[in-house]
Amino acid sequence: MTIIEIDKQSGFCNGVVRAIDKAEQELATSSGLYCLGDIVHNSQEVERLRRIGLQTIDNKQFRELKDVKVLLRAHGEPPETYKIAEQNRITVIDASCRVVLALQQKIKNAHENFPNAQIVIFGKSGHAEVLGLEGQINYNAIIVENEDDLDKIDFSRQIFLFSQTTMSLDGFEKIVAEIQKRLQKGVNFRYYDTICRQVANRIPEIRKFAQKFDLVIFVGGQKSSNGKVLFDVCRSVNKNTLFVSSVEDIDFEQIKQAKSIGICGATSTPVWLMEKVKSAIASAVEC
Repeated sequence: MTIIEIDKQSGFCNGVVRAIDKAEQELATSSGLYCLGDIVHNSQEVERLRRIGLQTIDNKQFRELKDVKVLLRAHGEPPETYKIAEQNRITVIDASCRVVLALQQKIKNAHENFPNAQIVIFGKSGHAEVLGLEGQINYNAIIVENEDDLDKIDFSRQIFLFSQTTMSLDGFEKIVAEIQKRLQKGVNFRYYDTICRQVANRIPEIRKFAQKFDLVIFVGGQKSSNGKVLFDVCRSVNKNTLFVSSVEDIDFEQIKQAKSIGICGATSTPVWLMEKVKSAIASAVEC
């Protein structure tokens, strides 16, 4: 008999839970609601919410709306989003994550108090959260995704380093160490570990989980930054780790060879989707 287990620590983080709760509460009393960008980087959950009335829009569509309600997701938004909402009489339902909002304020304060310093953000260029962070200082931050991007920095000038909340802690520490190596003597370098601990703590937990099984099925959205990090962690300790976004992605023939299967996911992966994957696998291995 094949053992199939879902990781109890996997599933939505608090910020995503709060955003979805706000959307569902509003949709319970109205016929529809707009959301600026995907509410979560998981196409299956986005589709579920679409069916009950949540309509995803982009920035261009947002600028054209008037006299409607728009939900702002957990990733956070730049100041201009709120200005547009005020100008267009848009009612904002703000689901920005509190951890992200605190980080936005830290970056803004650093820039205001040290206007000549370089603000560096360790994060994914173009990611929704990073755009919101950059927007706090008129998009004058330097974005670094890896050590190759460090050439963008002037190591003879003061540096403030922050991190997107969902980045790898190991990756952040490597960036800090490399900047310290390149820094010219006497230059002030300040760095702030702004990685969400609810996300960071998933790494040691999911590493232990992945080691217990013959095969690991990692369920995540293709757009999820956190999902990519956690999938790589799983695969680093268990080479038999497969990434799937839906039941349709599963190779059932491959799965039938495993005696034990672990199912886990990103902070943007709904529990109901992991349960659906478990049910599909259980049916397949019984055949």
